[in-house]
Amino acid sequence: MKYISTRHGSQGNPAPLDFEDVMLAGLARDGGLYLPAEWPQFSKAEIAALKGKPYGEVAYRVMKPFVGNAFDEPTFRRLIAEAYASFETPEVAPLKPLGDSGMHLLELFHGPTLAFKDVALQLLGRMLDHTLTTKGQHATIVGATSGDTGSAAIEAVRDRKAIEIFMLFPRGRVSEVQRRQMTTVLAPNVHNIAVQGTFDDCQDLAKACFNDLAFRDKHALTAVNSINFARVMAQIVYYFWAAVKLGAPDTPVAFTVPSGNFGNVYAGYAAKQMGLPISHFVVAANANDILARFFEQGAMTMTTVVPTYSPSMDIQVSSNFERLLFDLYGRDGKALADAMTAFRSTGTLKVGANAFGDVRALFDAGRVDDEGTLRAIADCLARFGETIDPHTAVGYAVAQHHRRDPKIPMVVLATAHPAKFPDAVQKATGVRPALPARLGDLLERTERVDGLPNSADALKEMIEDRLAGARPRVKVRT
Repeated sequence: MKYISTRHGSQGNPAPLDFEDVMLAGLARDGGLYLPAEWPQFSKAEIAALKGKPYGEVAYRVMKPFVGNAFDEPTFRRLIAEAYASFETPEVAPLKPLGDSGMHLLELFHGPTLAFKDVALQLLGRMLDHTLTTKGQHATIVGATSGDTGSAAIEAVRDRKAIEIFMLFPRGRVSEVQRRQMTTVLAPNVHNIAVQGTFDDCQDLAKACFNDLAFRDKHALTAVNSINFARVMAQIVYYFWAAVKLGAPDTPVAFTVPSGNFGNVYAGYAAKQMGLPISHFVVAANANDILARFFEQGAMTMTTVVPTYSPSMDIQVSSNFERLLFDLYGRDGKALADAMTAFRSTGTLKVGANAFGDVRALFDAGRVDDEGTLRAIADCLARFGETIDPHTAVGYAVAQHHRRDPKIPMVVLATAHPAKFPDAVQKATGVRPALPARLGDLLERTERVDGLPNSADALKEMIEDRLAGARPRVKVRT
């Protein structure tokens, strides 16, 4: 398996990389995102053979073509087993029917930090640590989070001697539970940074560090958010897992995905390219609806980010969308690089009519505002006895308006535990969801976090100082 950048050809034609190099690099040096030069293909017989297998076995079989020789079989199986041993249920991702509606919830929040990001990051943290330790190397993770990636990444790499992690989040724009899951981890290799700005600002700061190639090389930067293809790879697994449970390969399945940075739904798109019979995807957005508008109009136009009850989706620039655009631009990396540069300059990006037709054949989209989100939480509880978080509620609400064929099962990805967003859930249902016992004292734990202006230079200076041990850690509350 070889990997190329979405901007391949924009700065020459570098040789394709193998999985290990892609995992360690995160973002391509030309500013693009890595993805396979060709998708591995699963036959109907290979998909059928996954039926009844435990999650770890499905994970091994789906991911093995991607990792190639990066890990031998015993090591890769061990890393997978260790990653999912940290989940509260042996199923890892339980699939729950919603009555006889034909809709199902795929619960992806049973990991250590109660969000779907754990499914990939518990594995990625172990793969990175194994590779770096084997090589006798160290790496510095610089990442941005709109709420859930940060805590999942921190939990995955805390106390690992080969890794330092700097995680940026928008100050005041994540829930208290999300924030505390990051800032109460006091491990010496963990550095939390509250940025004065939005998630898009945080993401731009992280990318600025990677695009400074001298800084990147000096500190061996890597990424664990969904710009790292290893994250996407691990998320492909649960699409296979759910589809097989619902009758694949003989029965097609549809998926609705609450979407912010587009990594989660792109993993489903990847599964589709690999041969999984997915009839269509529904992209569910909140008031920050740049993706929904694209799938309706064939154009992306940036607007102001507004805070919502579903903060992990409060995004206007969805970095993973570039991977889908790569296909829509005929896999012409130079043309896509030019388009992305223009998008940053003008705030608008359009695709041609033919490409838009291809997109509309596979994707639908919809949006739900905050009031609709609260109604959806209340409705799901009243009709089916299931308490869902605001992000899942956006998906649940949108899914009901975009089922193309009621005979085809519709899976809504349940992306976070409701207790991560207790204020919204209580407002919708009158009941405040409790954290699991292992997190029962979260709101009393000591926090450690630094504030930072929206400045790439300030971020680089902080990273330099921390890695040199030149400045004491700062304790503040945000």
